[in-house]
Amino acid sequence: MARVKTGLERLLADPPAWIHGRRLGLLCNPASIDRRFRHSRLLIAERFPRALRALFSPQHGFFAEKQDNMVESDDLLDPALSIPVFSLYGRTRIPTPEMFAEIDLLLVDLQDVGTRVYTFAMSLAYCMETAAACGKTVALLDRPNPVGGRAVEGNLLRADCASFVGRFPIPMRHGLSLAELALLFNTRFGIGCELKVVPMSGWRRGMFFADTGLPWVAPSPNLPTPASALVYPGQVLWEGTNVSEGRGTTQPFELFGAPYFSLPAIEAEWTANAAAGALLRPVVFEPVSQKWQGRPCRGFQIHVTDPERYAPYATTLRLIQAVLRRHPQEFAWRPPPYEYEHERMPIDLLIGDRFLRRRLEELEPVESLEASWRGELEGFIALRQEVLLYGE
Repeated sequence: MARVKTGLERLLADPPAWIHGRRLGLLCNPASIDRRFRHSRLLIAERFPRALRALFSPQHGFFAEKQDNMVESDDLLDPALSIPVFSLYGRTRIPTPEMFAEIDLLLVDLQDVGTRVYTFAMSLAYCMETAAACGKTVALLDRPNPVGGRAVEGNLLRADCASFVGRFPIPMRHGLSLAELALLFNTRFGIGCELKVVPMSGWRRGMFFADTGLPWVAPSPNLPTPASALVYPGQVLWEGTNVSEGRGTTQPFELFGAPYFSLPAIEAEWTANAAAGALLRPVVFEPVSQKWQGRPCRGFQIHVTDPERYAPYATTLRLIQAVLRRHPQEFAWRPPPYEYEHERMPIDLLIGDRFLRRRLEELEPVESLEASWRGELEGFIALRQEVLLYGE
């Protein structure tokens, strides 16, 4: 198995000249660890005595304890270091200049999951914008994209669907590490802050998380395993529907279903239009929270049998159409609010194109949908070549 070293580990082993003598901040959460499960804030505080002045936490809180969207976290005092922790998912999602007043350089050590709608990248973008306005530096301590850095999938986000689950014209599965995303935001999407990167060593684009030799700590409560992260770029779309995406169970995003599902009918649809690289296993589950709380849901667990061939976004689009076709009366799109948007449909924000919802409802084949955005996706693939830090 490969031995990948994260940006955190490389920073600690060989600190670059630009970090010395700087007052530091750190954007982190419980997944910000080294391979011995030691947290980055403690390691950085030990390596650079008295330099770490403030911490910042993304959605789900400093301890990743908050379950859902629009569940806010308060600022607090770190119990280990007695320095302030500023929540970037509380009274504001945009860091204020006052939060940056006591730092010169913001270190970012977050485990991203390679999906446009995952909000850590948006928190990063807002931090970069505030840093640019305040004359501060941002430094990315890079980590693997757990769903690989080779495959790119989906339509590009439209400007009228921009929100906290996506601001920039990128596809759902972008195939970039967080540092590569930061470079793209900075150079092609106009943020223009002073940006440093501490890249990984040993990571290659074809790797999935299981190939890295690194330990997995859930970056948020509903991505408990690499398997849940692998299906997330598609299964997150169920958040925009009345179908349970498995929240309130021990296998979120791997499970999906509803009390009204006819398993034989949906399974027949799947068999007729099966996506490569995955199998559906019929299940019954009962969420202890969220949609259909306390009610038995008939549904399926997605088992990825071949990550190289599995296309999560296209797979879930096909599954949504199967439910639309078999349960047109019972199926419904989730109404607002969603991620602080009170008028636009959640599914439109997730998909990133409000016209795609109508095309799904009209049961336009997924192959036709993919053909319609192939040109813009190829344009993105060409664009991202400018920021790639790692080879095959």
